[in-house]
Amino acid sequence: MKCAWRVFCVAVISGGALAQEPGQSEREHVPPDPPQTRVHAMPYHEMADMMGMDDRKRFGKVTLDRLEWRDGDPSSVEWDVDAWYGGDFDKLWVKTEGEHADGEDDARVEVAWDRIVSAWWSTRLGARWDVGDAPTQGWVAFGVAGLAPGFVELEAMAYVGDGGRTAVRLSTEYDLLLTQRLVLQPALEINAYGEDDPERLIGAGLSDLELGLRLRYEIRREFAPYLGVNWTKRFDDSADFARAAGEDPDELSLVAGLRIWF
Repeated sequence: MKCAWRVFCVAVISGGALAQEPGQSEREHVPPDPPQTRVHAMPYHEMADMMGMDDRKRFGKVTLDRLEWRDGDPSSVEWDVDAWYGGDFDKLWVKTEGEHADGEDDARVEVAWDRIVSAWWSTRLGARWDVGDAPTQGWVAFGVAGLAPGFVELEAMAYVGDGGRTAVRLSTEYDLLLTQRLVLQPALEINAYGEDDPERLIGAGLSDLELGLRLRYEIRREFAPYLGVNWTKRFDDSADFARAAGEDPDELSLVAGLRIWF
């Protein structure tokens, strides 16, 4: 019995050794040369050129969000333009918004440093100037901008001016794609001020609310004409100042315009 067990063990060991010996194809195999690569110690600009990307590159965008005619009393031409330039985290942000009506201008210009703080939000710190036919006013500006849940664009800004003047502006808009080229955009803007400014028809507290609905057709992504309606409502002292100036504090207008970006 012991002899048979020894023969069995020797046979198993011998068979395992034979199984481990390389076959003919393995013996004839010639391994390929090691992969050739340009990767080596190099300066940043050389690496960016080789990979076709540059994380430090500056870039920018200009958006003429609204250039429109409004059928009001009187009719007006309105604009809303913003632009930015910078890197992935820090940008110079510039915005102007205003109107030309009945031979008079009223506009706002803002310049701020935009700093990304999360995947969807950035903070802004800078200055604002109210310009036009009324005396120019300057403000320190700060706030946040980004995408709220549901991809709703939101911007909330606060302002502090000379003599302790204060203001708050909240704006939001949403692009609803009816087709790949037809886009319905509801938009809302609310303004509140800490003091009266009769020359600009502004009263303390909740000053005005503007609600718009625009339907645009993107001939190209960068060029889209649109039609829509816009409702403006002034409150309290702002409404009284508007009436005294011969303006309607509650106005519904038809609008037609262009949206362009590059």
